[in-house]
Amino acid sequence: KNALLYTYILFLIGKNRYGVDHAVLRRAIARWFYMSSLTMRYTNSPESAIEEDLVRLRDVTDGKGFLADLEEQTSAVLTGDFWSVTLPSNLATSSGGSPSLYAFYAALQLQKADVLFSNLSVSSLLDPAVKEKKAPVDRHHLFPRSYLKKSGITKTAEQNQIANFALVEWQDKIDISDDPPASYIPDYERRLVDTKGEAALELQYEQHALWPGWWDMPYDKFLGERRSRIADSIRRGFELI
Repeated sequence: KNALLYTYILFLIGKNRYGVDHAVLRRAIARWFYMSSLTMRYTNSPESAIEEDLVRLRDVTDGKGFLADLEEQTSAVLTGDFWSVTLPSNLATSSGGSPSLYAFYAALQLQKADVLFSNLSVSSLLDPAVKEKKAPVDRHHLFPRSYLKKSGITKTAEQNQIANFALVEWQDKIDISDDPPASYIPDYERRLVDTKGEAALELQYEQHALWPGWWDMPYDKFLGERRSRIADSIRRGFELI
């Protein structure tokens, strides 16, 4: 909420004080909101953070300078180390409210991705305007909890890692149930290839931060690899803004 509020303040400043073209301003502000949400810029001491942002603008005299300041600050935060080290580390969580998880969902929509093993888009199934008794899309444990429990992984925080979830259609989630991935994945891969072709499977795996044979990896190795790939997907989404 803070990110939304303070980003809107910057939008108004760019529009009313500096007269930045609307289309140009919209892209700059979208990138700022993505960055500030992902990095929790306005979570701790938000008043101090926005004050620092506003102080920097005191000497800015035109729209070009305003846009340059936003881009400079964004680049200073979203460094190579952020994408390759900090963000994968932030993804090592089971929190359903993690900013990095929502950034991943945003990235999937920006990439115009379909739901995993589906021909329906993420954006259409996550549309907040669609009101149904049962959500058409759901988070699915790629390695089901019961399977992990039998494998000796009993802690809920480990079973519910962000990297162990993928967006699937609700009916697919019901059908998969507690089957181990080695049991259900080949059938779902085959279904997608038969309907949309091999290239569609490759694209979905890239967008959803997966890869051929991922289910054969030890669970801890899988989580580490997928965190890095999720971070890559989030970065691709940001670069599409």
